[in-house]
Amino acid sequence: METTKQPAMTVDPSKPETIPKFVDELPIPETAKPKHRKEDKVYYEITMNETRHQFHKFFPPSTVWGYNGMFPGPTIETETNKPVYVKWMNKLPEKHLFPVDRTLHGTMGNPEVRTVVHLHGAHVASDSDGYPEAWFSRDFARTGPAFKRKIYEYPNRQRGATLWYHDHAIGITRLNVYAGLSGFYLIRDPIEKRLKLPSGKFDVPLMIQDKSFNPDGSLFYPQNSDPPAPVNPSVQPFFIGNTISVNGKLWPRLKVEPRRYRLRILNASNTNSYTLKLGDGREFYQIATDGGLLEKPVKLETVSLEPAERTEILVDFSTFQGKKLILQNTNSEGDMGVIMRFDVTLPLSEKDTSEIPVKMDSGQQLTEDAADKTRLLTLSAITDQYERPVLLLDNRMWDDLVTEKPVRGSTEVWKFINLTAFPHPIHIHLVQFKVLHRRPFDLERFQENGSIIYTGPEIAPDESERGWKDTVRADPGMVTSIIMEFKEYTGDYVWHCHILEHEDYDMMRPMRVVGKKHER
Repeated sequence: METTKQPAMTVDPSKPETIPKFVDELPIPETAKPKHRKEDKVYYEITMNETRHQFHKFFPPSTVWGYNGMFPGPTIETETNKPVYVKWMNKLPEKHLFPVDRTLHGTMGNPEVRTVVHLHGAHVASDSDGYPEAWFSRDFARTGPAFKRKIYEYPNRQRGATLWYHDHAIGITRLNVYAGLSGFYLIRDPIEKRLKLPSGKFDVPLMIQDKSFNPDGSLFYPQNSDPPAPVNPSVQPFFIGNTISVNGKLWPRLKVEPRRYRLRILNASNTNSYTLKLGDGREFYQIATDGGLLEKPVKLETVSLEPAERTEILVDFSTFQGKKLILQNTNSEGDMGVIMRFDVTLPLSEKDTSEIPVKMDSGQQLTEDAADKTRLLTLSAITDQYERPVLLLDNRMWDDLVTEKPVRGSTEVWKFINLTAFPHPIHIHLVQFKVLHRRPFDLERFQENGSIIYTGPEIAPDESERGWKDTVRADPGMVTSIIMEFKEYTGDYVWHCHILEHEDYDMMRPMRVVGKKHER
């Protein structure tokens, strides 16, 4: 039996250089167990509560918030067209784990701890979408103005895909998710089964999050910005931790067999983006994006993920028996440049009958000329009365009137004009979309008179983002164009930047899908 010796130096959770890597086995999140089944309907009760979690073998347990007392939360597994019902129950304490900025929308006059769950990537009715103002406090004692139901319905009328659920309460999403409120939701469909993809224990979900810790092992999240804002506590413009957790363990290792594995990778970080590389640049095959399978596998050496983006890759470990491959993050160096390690040390338990498919999806195309409407939407920044940056969508704040009103049954092109100096991962609820292209433009001319003068040709989406998406990287100095259909539901949804510090202040806007054209 392999053992790990206590390190020679003292482990200080606040100092990453003292924390040994690859000493914890990668945990696989438990599968949620339904409370009952009736015909094709499955019902879950999932509780949000405070619990203790050990991020590292040499750490004391940390206080976190989890679903059913787990971090990450239990994985909900289902199939296409099989409805799932979930009663999300708040049993959290009334005092937050982290300092709450009471100047943000939704925080003034409301309970300090509020929750509402969003199933990210799901095609659902608006009353089950996790609208930010549909929040509820402990035991539903108080509810937000948009609260409508306790039991959410997920019809799963969509393609097989790696989705995830997480908190979405207005003004404190960044704090609730960082505290631990996130989990996987996997939809499987008949196409996947026919493709002979790796399955069972060879189908591995990986939730990547950055964290920071105090010396006593408790989670650290800054109370104020640097330099500090006049108001305290204050929201941060961004947060990047100094350690990497995967499925709740710091720099873990996974012992694998010499065979193919399917890795479902989620960037669940608040702000941090990752460009992933295996070993010294070993090739792998990407088979899926946020919304499910690609038309055909793509051979890659690196893949990039902004917050909330997912990718699925096939890695063939068969030629690496006895070797150890580090999953790296080439966006960073040192401790933050390392994600986890794969140890190809297990014997082959059974013959590998999985395959790398030639073709996977029908590859439905949406072309820009088929759009019923095109929207030009800016990403910009102002400062508030405390001289803090406020990130905005279309120069509007959360409380401003709804301006995006797609018509059910219509196709729309949205063009994100990024006027800021950094990329923003833009997430649109309800729909999956296709990335059309990015194109550089004259920023000074736009700021002078609002005209878009392109300075270069259209740039096709990256190879890794040509499937169905629900989150897109809007690059600075670029107009990023996407296309989507609003098929089935009407009602209130949102679109926002998925850098959670931006989403909370104030880079989130309501969206209302309407049923009649004159309601636009």
